[in-house]
Amino acid sequence: MKTALCTEYGAPSGLSVVDVDDLVPGSGEVLVDVHAAAVNFPDVLVVANRYQLSAPVPFTPGSEFAGVVAALGPGVTGPPVGSPVAGAVFTGAFAEQVVVPVSSLRPIPDGLDMVHGAAFHVTYATAYHALVTVGNAAPGEWVAVLGAAGGVGSAAVDIATRLGLHVIAAASSAERLTAAEKLGAVGGVDYLQEDLKTRLRELSGGEGVHLVIDPVGGRFSEAAFRGLRRQGRFVTVGYADGEIPSIPLNLVLLKDAVIRGFEIRVLRQQARETVAAGDQALAELVRQGMRPMVSSVHPLSDVAAALTSVAERRTTGKVVLTMRD
Repeated sequence: MKTALCTEYGAPSGLSVVDVDDLVPGSGEVLVDVHAAAVNFPDVLVVANRYQLSAPVPFTPGSEFAGVVAALGPGVTGPPVGSPVAGAVFTGAFAEQVVVPVSSLRPIPDGLDMVHGAAFHVTYATAYHALVTVGNAAPGEWVAVLGAAGGVGSAAVDIATRLGLHVIAAASSAERLTAAEKLGAVGGVDYLQEDLKTRLRELSGGEGVHLVIDPVGGRFSEAAFRGLRRQGRFVTVGYADGEIPSIPLNLVLLKDAVIRGFEIRVLRQQARETVAAGDQALAELVRQGMRPMVSSVHPLSDVAAALTSVAERRTTGKVVLTMRD
């Protein structure tokens, strides 16, 4: 089978596509023939060895995939061979095959093809639980989404709009704000050109937003926090900016605000019933017409270019690799 391989930490340009032996599932594992895999910013960080966890080289990057069950390992009774599935791993998705624990797989919601199935599983679950499970979002509230045209950001805009929230998109260019507005954002802030705190307050009627979803981090996190109204909630999801922010605790005290962290892998391990309920809610939104925003699709041979486009923030929505015709 063909697989992308990282043999040395660094830029995506150092990746190569090589032929290796086919995989064999072990006890409790499932072999999946991968049809499509989504590119996420953490994949860039893992290749550079800048993520919270380190993957020993050599390794195959990629964390989010969709495909068809090819074989079941010992002790596994399903899903049946031939079933379309989506899944998540720390590494290994940028290949024609992947072996994963059966617990890592989910059915692809009816209505999604393989490309959209690969782009849906991780980012939409992350966005949903950041908004609902952790952020306690309620219809009619104002929510600010940073990085609103990225993978998690665009999913958060899409879901929040469909749940009846008023979304203010924050992004780094007019083009990216336009993409967020197409998903339902009622206002936008170019945080490279405008004062984020001031604009969040203005666009939300003067008091500030009820909730901030921040998958970006960096220097704009504090400004977004200052744009919260009293007793607002701030959910930190990731640090695509590459810089972990520091928010003064006196601001938390003065606003009587709540800051919560959220990581989808931990939620899956510790709150399976909550995750299952979220999957059902997302499947219903898909039935109503929700689809992930996919900006480009590349063959596996273009893995370095696909990762580079995400690293340089030249994309809107999701970038997807396809493994076969």
